[in-house]
Amino acid sequence: MDKGSDIYDSTKTNQTCEKSSNNITYTNSFDMELLLIPAGSFHMGSSVEEQNWYKNEQPVHKVNIKTPFYLGRYPVTNKEWGDVMGTKPSSRFMEDDKAVSKVSWNDAQQFIQKLNEMENTDKYRLPSEAEWEYACRAGTSTKYHFGNDHLYLSEYGWYRDNSDRGPKPVGQKKSNTWGLYDMHGNVWEWTQDVYSDNYKNAPDDGSPVEIGESSSNVMRVLRGGSWQTSAAGCRSASRFFNPPDVHRRSSRIGFRILMDRKSMEY
Repeated sequence: MDKGSDIYDSTKTNQTCEKSSNNITYTNSFDMELLLIPAGSFHMGSSVEEQNWYKNEQPVHKVNIKTPFYLGRYPVTNKEWGDVMGTKPSSRFMEDDKAVSKVSWNDAQQFIQKLNEMENTDKYRLPSEAEWEYACRAGTSTKYHFGNDHLYLSEYGWYRDNSDRGPKPVGQKKSNTWGLYDMHGNVWEWTQDVYSDNYKNAPDDGSPVEIGESSSNVMRVLRGGSWQTSAAGCRSASRFFNPPDVHRRSSRIGFRILMDRKSMEY
């Protein structure tokens, strides 16, 4: 890595960047692993031919992701939350390796702000929902990143049919082909976007949908499904929403972080 990069901080000696035959992994000073997601294009949403689709997943539209980015290999865990924030969220599911839950959109923003401050950068953020779906699909156009048959979902994620109550330890199921875990199920994941009930005015460059000033009445988009969600709700194109304020926490909701890519050398 180029140590002149504004991602790398030589005072934080446990920051690493490793290149393997399959992907590039960045590990920050809190041992959070992020994978480099390549630039590319995909068709976002569900066609009417797909079973169990919802109107808010249409119209299908092409999105061009022009810049690579880093995305968390796993959802943020209880341990990582505690390391950054100094406390854990008020949840009964407190084991260190479980996906953090009962986190509002505003809570996630506070975590990201503090992580940026502690790492002396401004590059961490929530993914847009286009970036999230692009990373989840990992080059596929099927219902799930592993194919169309929901009977295989238990191999890749925790959802209503195979999960006891509560979030699960991250990384226990199979990853997608880009090395990302828990993209289907475990916890719903916050994205940056303001929710709209269709894609008619959605950006085609992967940027988030935003409107005016932040408001507790503006719904924010959730992706991926949870331990309590049906197989249909865990599809790559599935969308849900909730208000961002602290009064609507749920043990079904967590998040993963994105880090904007800067120039690196290997």
